[in-house]
Amino acid sequence: MSFATLLTQEQVERIHEASLEILEEVGLKVRYEPARELFRKHGCSVDGERVRFPREVTEKYRKMVPSSFTFHARDPKFDKTIPQDSPVIITASSAPDIIDPVTGHERRAESGDIARIAHLINELPGYDVFSISTLADDAPADQFTVSRLYPSMKYCLKPLRVTTTNMKDTLSVMEMAYMVAGGRDAYMERPFLTHHYCPVVSPLTMDHLSTENVMFFAEQGLPVYPTIVPNAGLTSPMSMAGTLAQGNAEFLSGLLLMQMVKEGTPTIYATLGTVADMRTGAYTSGGIECGMLHMAFAQLAHFYDVPCGGYIGLTNSKVNDAQAGYETGMSAIGGLLSGMDMFNIGGLIDALKTFDFAKAVIDDEVALMMKRMKRGVHFNDDELGLPLIKEIGPGGSFITAKHTISRMKTEAVMTKIADRDARTIWEKKGALDIHARAMKKARDVMSTNTAPLISAEVDAKLREKFPGLVAGDLTPIA
Repeated sequence: MSFATLLTQEQVERIHEASLEILEEVGLKVRYEPARELFRKHGCSVDGERVRFPREVTEKYRKMVPSSFTFHARDPKFDKTIPQDSPVIITASSAPDIIDPVTGHERRAESGDIARIAHLINELPGYDVFSISTLADDAPADQFTVSRLYPSMKYCLKPLRVTTTNMKDTLSVMEMAYMVAGGRDAYMERPFLTHHYCPVVSPLTMDHLSTENVMFFAEQGLPVYPTIVPNAGLTSPMSMAGTLAQGNAEFLSGLLLMQMVKEGTPTIYATLGTVADMRTGAYTSGGIECGMLHMAFAQLAHFYDVPCGGYIGLTNSKVNDAQAGYETGMSAIGGLLSGMDMFNIGGLIDALKTFDFAKAVIDDEVALMMKRMKRGVHFNDDELGLPLIKEIGPGGSFITAKHTISRMKTEAVMTKIADRDARTIWEKKGALDIHARAMKKARDVMSTNTAPLISAEVDAKLREKFPGLVAGDLTPIA
């Protein structure tokens, strides 16, 4: 399949060369001492916290990355490998707030909300991976991440994407995962958690805790990947070309870290590049420039033969309105056409700060449309249908033809949220707008197939192992 391009091949190669120059002459501030030692051992120049990467070192190790990445699930039928299975649709994650599905007012998210969301994502067909959508304000101080992971595993069998804080947090998360899997060995055979971090903080700084976690999971041979997040005008140059050069250098530094830990470690060229609104400094994840940067980063990923994706299809809108729709759709389709494999797209509004159930349901339908577009046009003699066209002839009808009947449910997306009825029929059904229809769908999902996906025996062991663990129960939306 051919992809749309924003950059010429010459421009892609120039950005690559610029990134090599940045890494060699400017380098990164690396705060984590074991990472500095790892870089030194593999031929990099280390001066205090500053690490510089010789061109030949970068070129050697960046070629070691596999060309695919697999998201494993507790149920193998949900496994996804990119780029083969792209587009893989993942929820956007870690919002502190939620639009309460009963009152419609914004509030802090809690672990019970995660249970609801996990079940919703498990049931909606457009989503492939659940990246835990919100934080949990009710989490005990020493159980920050397990309070999010527990309700996620309790109600979702699809691959889970998680982020931990420090190493103590990481080990607690892994202990919980081992228990659910039936032991460490069983988990290692099917590692259903994919770990995600932002070890490189723009501009050009490798932090401590995220870097430690990336090194830990790469060494263990468990799925992990980093995301780079340059923000033009604030943490990268106020130009797309400069932001691409710096962001690409930051990606390469993370790639080198992982390959130096363990050669052949899979990763994803994952991005959330933005151009700041310099009138206020606003974080413009809904801007068209966010989509354009993702398109360009996808070209760079193809240049390196690495699967790619990122946070795209986002919105700055505070409500689930037309702005939310066009900001989501425009950048998402740009990313799809440019060959992105993974999309963190579902459910968040207000520049990643708030989860909205209706938005998640609508984004599921957007995801199904994206998957349909990726399938493209099937092209053979039967699809071309020349004998049928000749048989029906001028003025005829194709509606009863076997050719039509056999394709009526597969050739086009059968939308359930987007309304296509005549106005009179729409009015008879209550004249509901798309937000109301999506909330009705969310409520319907919340009332069916809501049994926990962890056995009572395992659940009891988890609660014994983690005293004070949140209830993590799913309460249907009234």
